[in-house]
Amino acid sequence: MVAVAGPSGSGTSTVARRAARAVVERVRSELGEPFPRLLTVRTGFLRGTHGVATELLRRVDDGFDGRGFPVPEILAGFLRRLRRESRPSVVILDDIGIGGPDLAPIVRAFARPDRFLPEGEFGIPPLWTILAGTPDALRNLEVSLVPRVTLGPFVEVAPYLSETLRAIVVDRAERALGQVPPRSLADRVVRRSVEDGGGARRAVDLLRRELLGVTYREHRDGVLPARLRGISIEPWVVRAIGVASKGRTARLGDVRRLETELAQASGARPLPTTTLWRRIVRLEQAGYVRREIRPGGTGGTLSVLRVLRPIDEWVTTSHRPGTRPADGPWNGLSSPSPGAAPLELLPTGDGRPLAGS
Repeated sequence: MVAVAGPSGSGTSTVARRAARAVVERVRSELGEPFPRLLTVRTGFLRGTHGVATELLRRVDDGFDGRGFPVPEILAGFLRRLRRESRPSVVILDDIGIGGPDLAPIVRAFARPDRFLPEGEFGIPPLWTILAGTPDALRNLEVSLVPRVTLGPFVEVAPYLSETLRAIVVDRAERALGQVPPRSLADRVVRRSVEDGGGARRAVDLLRRELLGVTYREHRDGVLPARLRGISIEPWVVRAIGVASKGRTARLGDVRRLETELAQASGARPLPTTTLWRRIVRLEQAGYVRREIRPGGTGGTLSVLRVLRPIDEWVTTSHRPGTRPADGPWNGLSSPSPGAAPLELLPTGDGRPLAGS
């Protein structure tokens, strides 16, 4: 078990994945073992130890549903499956941060698997574990494991230098604007990124907010600017985000699929992909959601929508087809018409409204 520690957005996920692939290739080519399985779990998107354990077992058993099972039983099922298949495995527990799931029970199970196996059975195939996250979170995890489990060496990933961050910001801004961005824009984004730890993820997020015309300071205190109230959006789009994210995060692919199903159930035509993207941009402008790009997915990256404010606090109005969009970047916000009907309250399943006007 080893750990890759660094600020969020400094490349810890990339380092962990390259190390995992190197282990897989070495086992396959040099040791003559069966082709190892590579399992990557992003813990930051999961709820508690139960969510992480469930996701681990789901990677080897697609149909598994962890509801109703305690964590030890789920871990036992995962380790017994590894033993039964007799394949070496490399597990990456990624996106470990302060306030995230407690991973100590999972790491202890990996270090002492025999107590989870049936009576009379001992040992599992080789299992390499790579932990990737922020230094504080990994140090806290290490302390909680002592003295029964000892992590291997810590690989420290340094924050990006300001010059490197500037190159990333200028490149992304130039691709978005089609021209060289103003120097003041790059200076402002780089300065805030360095203050927040020097991560590229934070730099790109700040740049996106600058380009969309909504600065970080406007939403830092949780107060929504008056000019961003009353977003025009289809009710089923809001409901699709609510169902897919459960109030936290959702893959954009899941939002797209649910939007299609809910639109058809409402007797409406699903939105074109570009139109749905514009609706999401409106919500991002208002500070309700944030789109993030994560490693993973079939193309190497995964688009994720993070919900920033409870959905039942969103201020929205029914979108009226044919209305003229307001001026501004990305076809910005369209002001609600004086006679626009309020968005219908949609149940979330727990008795609370999903969105209100």
